[in-house]
Amino acid sequence: MQSLIEEFLNYISVERGLSRNTIDAYSRDLRQFVAFLTQTGYDSVSEVHSHTLVDYLRKLQQQGMKPTSVTRKLAAIRSFFQYLLRERQLKADPSETIDSLKTPQRLPKVLSEKEMVRLLEQPGAATPANLRDKAMLELMYATGVRVSELVSLKVGDINMDMGYIRCFGKGSKERIVPMGSSAQLALQNYLNRARPKIVRRAAEDTLFLNHHGRKLTRQGFWQIIQAAARRVDIKITVTPHMLRHSFATHLLEHGADLRAVQEMLGHADISTTQIYTHVTRTRLKEVYDKTHPRA
Repeated sequence: MQSLIEEFLNYISVERGLSRNTIDAYSRDLRQFVAFLTQTGYDSVSEVHSHTLVDYLRKLQQQGMKPTSVTRKLAAIRSFFQYLLRERQLKADPSETIDSLKTPQRLPKVLSEKEMVRLLEQPGAATPANLRDKAMLELMYATGVRVSELVSLKVGDINMDMGYIRCFGKGSKERIVPMGSSAQLALQNYLNRARPKIVRRAAEDTLFLNHHGRKLTRQGFWQIIQAAARRVDIKITVTPHMLRHSFATHLLEHGADLRAVQEMLGHADISTTQIYTHVTRTRLKEVYDKTHPRA
């Protein structure tokens, strides 16, 4: 069973091009499932039936695992069995009759436009680090890129003349995203006045660097956001993904086309993007309740 898992992980890495984080998550989930099978006396995945999966999922729930986590583990197992079916290692998929758990849809947390303005006014003095932080905050809100995409940008991925960036999302899929004038100005200031003072190697092409002249990490950017939010007294915990959510929500609130937002976010399925329409409807209801005289 372990060797089959290794073959599957190699398949989703090489042929499907899934991200390292996704592969690691699949690996953990599948090894946990195999440990359960071993403990309960199974010697081969061919012995697994649907009732085996039901027992496993029930055990996870009894251990207090959240429905979202159980559903994720089931998705990993289902992908594994579908792979084995295609490779003729199984005659039938035991997960085929198992329904995913119904989980309550969690609406993404977003900042208001006023909160975003306050956040983007930080940091203050034009030091190299502050110019970098300003450029990163402006660019993330202007484009809605994931934090992993932001910190992986190269200098050559920025097209100032045309006003867009090139980034590589999940599965190394390339996409082009426009950026506004505020982000362009912040980037230009960073490239002209800050990055030359931070960079250590002439050959370094990573766009955003730490004070050692090396690629800034996702954790590093998380700390930048936290510090900026504290300075402008935003009480909630602000995360990089919240800027991505705010980007999408504010675009839709101002009439942007859902398909265009899907393209900019790099969502493979528009149903993923549609969650933001629920956010905007919630906002509309709040405005209505506060302002309509007979609400």
